[in-house]
Amino acid sequence: MAKVASIGECMIELRHRGESELDLAYGGDTLNFAVYVARLTRGTGVAVDYVTALGDDPYSDAMLAMWRAEGIGCELVARLPGRLPGLYTIRTDQHGERTFTYWRSASAARDVLHGVHGSRIAERLAGYDLLYLSGITLSILDPAQRETLMAVTDRVRAQGGRVVFDSNFRPAGWPDPDEARAAFDQMLRRVDVALPTLDDDQALFGVEDAAGCARRLHGLGVAEVAVKLGRLGCWLSAGGHTAEVPAEPVARVVDSTAAGDSFNAGYLAARLAGAEPEAAAAQGHRIAARVIAYPGAVIPVAAMTDLMPEAT
Repeated sequence: MAKVASIGECMIELRHRGESELDLAYGGDTLNFAVYVARLTRGTGVAVDYVTALGDDPYSDAMLAMWRAEGIGCELVARLPGRLPGLYTIRTDQHGERTFTYWRSASAARDVLHGVHGSRIAERLAGYDLLYLSGITLSILDPAQRETLMAVTDRVRAQGGRVVFDSNFRPAGWPDPDEARAAFDQMLRRVDVALPTLDDDQALFGVEDAAGCARRLHGLGVAEVAVKLGRLGCWLSAGGHTAEVPAEPVARVVDSTAAGDSFNAGYLAARLAGAEPEAAAAQGHRIAARVIAYPGAVIPVAAMTDLMPEAT
């Protein structure tokens, strides 16, 4: 059985249906990935765990219930008395493009690798086959916790495991771009598969295009790169081979939230099943196309059962 751990933060999601009406859900980039990869690998011998910290409030209880219902392992979720999850709102325009507003400065997830619970989580993570994290994961951790996470990735790779990183640069999460650049590059030197979005790497590193983004990442030691290009698809670079894989056509984009997270899940689920990168990218696009046709970060499982293993 392959053991996958996704590390980060899940928040309370409030999605606008109008100026004064909101729908309640739960989401966050690494949690969205965990849900979709768990669905796409169900019954295939892949175990997916989520790694975060929550409070002892009803919303934290509801999150855990949701994750368990998706088949996600929660043994590495710390519960911190008196703390709360973060919160964000989503507004979408007529084209399905979204705008986020966050309240997360005191989120319990910011202390996931602190103290006794943090030491326990770090020790357990070293035994996983694949670690998945993002730039947002790095942004919520203080420098000491980032160093702990770097040490964990070193141990995983020393034992034959792999590390996957999605840059997901959000300027509001960092004191300044220099700190983000330093943290990203420190992590990328420990990454096997990078799944960046071109817009993010252009904003942070000034790369000109997808090929330039891939070259920069290869220079840091990343072996496999899939650069997400939005509606244009993605640029693959691995094993000396490059290819551009077009996106799946979408009749109407309802909400682009989690487009990249679901692509990553489709890509990695296919790679775990033995698919080559181009076939994996095509599956990533299929999953993302389905997700952005529905509102919210996590779409109903009934909306994608035909894309899951039980349907094949």
